Amino acid sequence: MENKMKIAVVGAGASGMMAAVSAAKYGAEVTLFEKNERVGKKILATGNGKCNLGNLTFSTDQYYCEDKEKLHKIFRVFSVWDTMMFFENIGLMIKSKGGYLYPYSEQASTVLDILRMELKRTKVNVVTEAEIVNAVYRDAEEMFELKDIQGNTYQFQKVIIACGSPASLKKGEGMTGYELAQKFGHQINQVVPGLVQLKSNDSFIKALQGVRCQAGIKLLVDGQEAACENGELQFTEYGVSGIPVFQISRIAAYALKEGKKVDVLVDFFPDQDYKAYIYMNRLRYEAQMDKTLEDYLTGMLHKKINMVMIKQAGLKPGMKAEEAGWQAIQKLIQQYRSFNIHIYSDNSIENAQVCAGGIAIDQVSTELESNLVKGLYFVGEVVDVDGKCGGYNLQWAWSSGHIAGRNAAGSSTKEIAENEQYQPEQEEP
Repeated sequence: MENKMKIAVVGAGASGMMAAVSAAKYGAEVTLFEKNERVGKKILATGNGKCNLGNLTFSTDQYYCEDKEKLHKIFRVFSVWDTMMFFENIGLMIKSKGGYLYPYSEQASTVLDILRMELKRTKVNVVTEAEIVNAVYRDAEEMFELKDIQGNTYQFQKVIIACGSPASLKKGEGMTGYELAQKFGHQINQVVPGLVQLKSNDSFIKALQGVRCQAGIKLLVDGQEAACENGELQFTEYGVSGIPVFQISRIAAYALKEGKKVDVLVDFFPDQDYKAYIYMNRLRYEAQMDKTLEDYLTGMLHKKINMVMIKQAGLKPGMKAEEAGWQAIQKLIQQYRSFNIHIYSDNSIENAQVCAGGIAIDQVSTELESNLVKGLYFVGEVVDVDGKCGGYNLQWAWSSGHIAGRNAAGSSTKEIAENEQYQPEQEEP
């Protein structure tokens, strides 16, 4: 009887569980190590507790990665459609909400329960409260030796590192995957928050606390536009939040690390033609010039925003619009289309949904195997691939986990990936 390939998966998050299940399905004897008392803790918080599994409007444009061609090849091997098929085959009902994929239950716990059942069904040996702190390769035995924090040692033929990142964890936690990678000679790209709030110390920020509104935002780095997004902007006591802010936060975080000047330029009326907007407000001025500025602006946006605009324009709320004059009013309403917020810091990694940085993708093959150490694989957030909001980071977890698990077990997808000619994605119908 042929001996089974012995594989260790370090980290039981989304990518680790997928890697373990995949390796087991392809005939390996798999042990899944998790430092917490139970697996999949982070999954419960994804999608505001609803677990956004993936996105039908998939594109590598939604990812930050140094090698988009390699990323494309990886996703061609295991796509969003493969993700849907995988979960449906293990019993999860999935629905699409505008392309965003969720379990029908809209509970992240359902996804976790389904994965736990699949781990059990495929006979994966799950070892919890076992934090792996060291890993070496023993040439003589042709084996990897792992050591946990209690001093226990284990031997495996192949190892998949799926430790995740420090995102949303306590300060100092979540660095194990990078540390293990470094011990094997891998270089780690600087790790920063990937989807996180941005901080501002502008005097008006606290006055806007609690306001939510639709807006267009531009990220300026040293005065040059670096990114732009539309969506619901949220003001907090320390700065700005909301999905459009998360989408640009990675770029802002790296710019701040480099000591560059970072600003967010807000357009509170992004869907309106600029000339039409000015003309409309000229008509409003002529019809309502007897009103105070506070009353004149009441029909525009949230009162807190209006009051900040008045003060930033150097005017007083009780002043009549006619007294201010059209020139001052025009300057005032122009602020709504180009309102500058200076950013001095990103929020901490403990508040981030994901991290940017990690093992450069050029240090792994399209099979997610290390280019330095044969039999060593890296998946999920430990690799320097991170996506925008919308299920893209979980898709990376599923795809990288499946491919690494399958290949570690000896069922290669390399030929598929390497022979796939690169073409930009097109949205599926």
